[in-house]
Amino acid sequence: MSPNVRLEPREFRVFTQNHIDRIPQLRRLPPERVAAMKAVAAVLPFRVNEYVCDELIDWSDIPDDPIFQLTFPQEGMLDARDFHRMVDLVRSGASREELRAAARPIQRSLNPHPAGQLSLNVPRVDGQPLPGMQHKYRETVLFFPTQGQTCHAYCTYCFRWAQFVGLEDLKLASREPELLARYVREHPEVTSVLFTGGDPMVMKAGVLRQYIEPLLDIEHLRSIRIGTKSVAYWPYRFVTDPDSDDVLRLFESVVSRRKNLAVMGHYSHVRELRTPIAQMAVRRIRGTGAVVRCQAPLIRHVNDDPRVWADMWRLQVRLGAIPYYMFVQRDTGAKHYFEVPLARAYRIFDEAFRRVGGLARTVRGPSMSATPGKVLVDGIVDVDGQKLFALKLIQARDPSWVNRVFLAKYDEEATWLHQLEPAFGRDEFFFEPKLREMARTRPAPGRLAVLGTGDEVVAAE
Repeated sequence: MSPNVRLEPREFRVFTQNHIDRIPQLRRLPPERVAAMKAVAAVLPFRVNEYVCDELIDWSDIPDDPIFQLTFPQEGMLDARDFHRMVDLVRSGASREELRAAARPIQRSLNPHPAGQLSLNVPRVDGQPLPGMQHKYRETVLFFPTQGQTCHAYCTYCFRWAQFVGLEDLKLASREPELLARYVREHPEVTSVLFTGGDPMVMKAGVLRQYIEPLLDIEHLRSIRIGTKSVAYWPYRFVTDPDSDDVLRLFESVVSRRKNLAVMGHYSHVRELRTPIAQMAVRRIRGTGAVVRCQAPLIRHVNDDPRVWADMWRLQVRLGAIPYYMFVQRDTGAKHYFEVPLARAYRIFDEAFRRVGGLARTVRGPSMSATPGKVLVDGIVDVDGQKLFALKLIQARDPSWVNRVFLAKYDEEATWLHQLEPAFGRDEFFFEPKLREMARTRPAPGRLAVLGTGDEVVAAE
């Protein structure tokens, strides 16, 4: 890695599945590893840019480098049988169409939309569903602007991977800011809008303004959030891009209208925050009056080490950003490659939390964004000789569930909520009857479907 990052304007250059052979650093790798990358990239989305390759990856530490694991396809991300089928096609010189046809059944088997997103979360206006919007929690609406349905680079663990592989029936996107504003006006319980994607910050400032400005005169709307990985993968967006100053002026205008503006920075590893350009991006964003909140999932091969999280939280605090969430890897895509058992996730969080001072202890985790809501693994406890998980809903579909603690049998191997059993011989968790009622328009879901497995139609924020 270069020790210095250029602060002058830099041209954005991106590499996708079709450009793997053009990435200079890959020329030093064995041909079989590159063939493996091409095979996986035919199934799961691949996109990386020159900044990530030049400044964030330590190419002397391949394949173990965490940013390499975070951005480049790895053989273990596919089932062995699927991988060998795809790599044989790549080696035989199969056409793009042949690769796509072989990839489709694999993609649809990877639970592309976990936790209720395409059924339970869809809002309506005049009885008609609003594609590209999600309303799971009372106070918060998610909006997926059509022009923001890509990223400066893709994370290999991405739980929104289905947005990027050409499965049109699985995409969430809307180009109708007026419907967003109308929906929020008609729902005074909505106090926050979260722009998500993809990455909204791939949009030009003028396009982003078209979505944000109609919301600014809605009195009951208190906050606007922008979920973005650009702060890590392309911090030039806020510093030297041709319209970076326009972006910052837009942020200032939001704050001047007495709305809280939060840039939800997706930082997966401390290295993403160590470059001068990344730190300058945080300073410029904060200079507008916006806040930077930092979140990421716990990802095996990337950040499953308490020292990485503690270092990252400390640096975030030093830069004036706010540690916010450690998530549990979603049960979708290449989850078998990235997932960490809940027991180990809790131990990693606990040790990292103990290493930092009070200002970094704003962070919450490990948290599962499951069908009923955000389920926090709050501890491992002993009750009458039984080892149990103490769980808490810190956000929920039913507001009465928020902050409620419940217990599950301890399971050293469980990685998601549906793998846990209620404590003390109970048949189900307290929220399951209400979830079944919420899903009553669907064919009688079983317990696992309600808890958010591949048996479900969908996902949630």
